[in-house]
Amino acid sequence: MATANILIIDDENDIRKLLSRIIRLEGYTVFEAETGEKGKKLLRSEKIHVVICDVKLPDANGVEMVPQLKEIQPLCEVILLTAFGTIEDGVSAIKGGAFDYITKGDDNNRIIPLVNRAKEKALLQWRVHELEHQVSERYSFEHLIGDSKPMTFAVTMAKKVAKRDTTVLLTGETGTGKEVFAQAIHYESQRSTKPFVPVNCSAISKELLESEMFGHKTGSFTGATKDKRGLFEEANHGTIFLDEIGEMDLALQAKLLRVLETGTFLKVGETKETKVDVRVIAATNRDLEKESEAGNFRLDLFYRLSVFNIKLPSLKERQKDIPLLADYFIDMHAVKMNVKPPLMTEDFKNALLHNRWKGNIRELKNVIERAVILAEEGLLTTDCLPFDFLYDKHGEGQINSFLLTDVERIHIKKVMAYTKGNKTKTADLMGIGVTTLYRKIEEYGL
Repeated sequence: MATANILIIDDENDIRKLLSRIIRLEGYTVFEAETGEKGKKLLRSEKIHVVICDVKLPDANGVEMVPQLKEIQPLCEVILLTAFGTIEDGVSAIKGGAFDYITKGDDNNRIIPLVNRAKEKALLQWRVHELEHQVSERYSFEHLIGDSKPMTFAVTMAKKVAKRDTTVLLTGETGTGKEVFAQAIHYESQRSTKPFVPVNCSAISKELLESEMFGHKTGSFTGATKDKRGLFEEANHGTIFLDEIGEMDLALQAKLLRVLETGTFLKVGETKETKVDVRVIAATNRDLEKESEAGNFRLDLFYRLSVFNIKLPSLKERQKDIPLLADYFIDMHAVKMNVKPPLMTEDFKNALLHNRWKGNIRELKNVIERAVILAEEGLLTTDCLPFDFLYDKHGEGQINSFLLTDVERIHIKKVMAYTKGNKTKTADLMGIGVTTLYRKIEEYGL
């Protein structure tokens, strides 16, 4: 049985001591107070799961105290005791937030079962509260890594809009962390305890997306065998994140615009409107204004979505943050693999800094995961990087140079990576002598 703390507030010493002894025998920790003020003082200093409070106290009325006790510790449950119970007082107690209301003497056999039930409810509420706190911490702005100017500016903008119930449009290249930003905005908002519902508009066919977003009635189309709640209903009072909004079909865009303007929509096959209270955060890697000019996106929807536009910087624009992100992903993957986090060599770090990162943070995360798997002797070297990591699709190096010496240096490094540092094999593959290879390695500082 999970332990819990019980507070008994009763000015009758004999009854208070008797209850305390009975409840302690059940394995509970018990606190005692003979007045309402002393009870409230204990409630402020101790984590209490269940309060057993007398209705008639020297300084307070137990029924009137229930909201005060719940204000101090909202997650505790309150059981009221009285010598003379009335239906009117019982109704008032329950309406005020009491768990239950029992009469002294007549209901002695009910005390322990009632405390057990109240405790279970309180413990569940505390567990939910702790989980919500953990989720909130996990997705807070403090977990957005980076102190470069572009990143700092984006975070500052997101923090400013988080507390405002405003539609937000997140733009930027693929893999820049738009969903992570959307989560941070949600969990810093007044809707943080309500659902956060992500929808990838490009991952669902346009025929099914309307039903997924808004729901449908039985028989509205082939396969609709029962009523279905849409994602907007699931997100009611919370936030819906519409990723890849630029992929949405024009007909569905009109329906989305109506939701944004009126908070209402029609389910597929329904004639009665459904009303919701949902904050919308949208994201895209497209230029929606240009898409509007080309007739691919509604201009009025673009203006409605871009009330507050935040452009997320690419990894190329925030190069200063690459080592910080790399350290974070190294630790994360090391924990998952149950290994000690390997250390980055300077060559490895320089390779990360000079990569083009077309896939941005998502690409970096995947590269680091692969590198941690391949790490030997606790070190991340360039051998842990993908074979073509330093080269683009055309086999060109990641440096902006036309010098033959630079091309040769890159080629030697590429072949050495392929042979895992075997200089004899490297020289053989390149068609040069080992002595020549050693001279070039020294010359290029490889």
